[in-house]
Amino acid sequence: MRAVVGLGNVGPEYAASRHNVGFWVVERLLARGRWRGETHPWGEVHRSSSGYLLRPFTYMNRSGEAVRELLARFPLTPQDLLVVYDEADLPVGALRLRARGGPGTHRGMESVLAALGTDDVPRLRVGIGRPADGGDWVEHVLSPPPPAEADALARAVDLAGELAWAFLTGGLAAALDRFSRERGTTDRII
Repeated sequence: MRAVVGLGNVGPEYAASRHNVGFWVVERLLARGRWRGETHPWGEVHRSSSGYLLRPFTYMNRSGEAVRELLARFPLTPQDLLVVYDEADLPVGALRLRARGGPGTHRGMESVLAALGTDDVPRLRVGIGRPADGGDWVEHVLSPPPPAEADALARAVDLAGELAWAFLTGGLAAALDRFSRERGTTDRII
């Protein structure tokens, strides 16, 4: 079994923010099958024969706490996870899939890696771009994308959902294969 963890912040005030693209990908996956949901103090877990989905309730910078709880309660290892999150260091709508690596500047992923004690965690980053003209980073990630970016971001989230589904049903090799095939059809796969 495998799991997709979508990082984001809980609450209606954050639902449309760029920082919640991980939650948006989980929503795409929930539409693809029959999932049984359960709520824990640390997160919302959905289960099916395809695997697990997690939306942490711990807020972004403490995401690792929820991921650690997921692994403690279900038969999963760090390599069985695909963590999906926003990436300001990628152009809007770009995707990057990796088997392992550091957190970069993302505090949510930093929390996940610290909680698990390994960098060996597959991840899918969805580009949200940098703030314009040196703008405020917090305002950038916690605000909805403007109309000029919304379509590109929605397409990226759709493709991220496809890649996450490939991971759930076929593992990292299947997701990387799909990622490689998509690379030839779009400049948004990095």
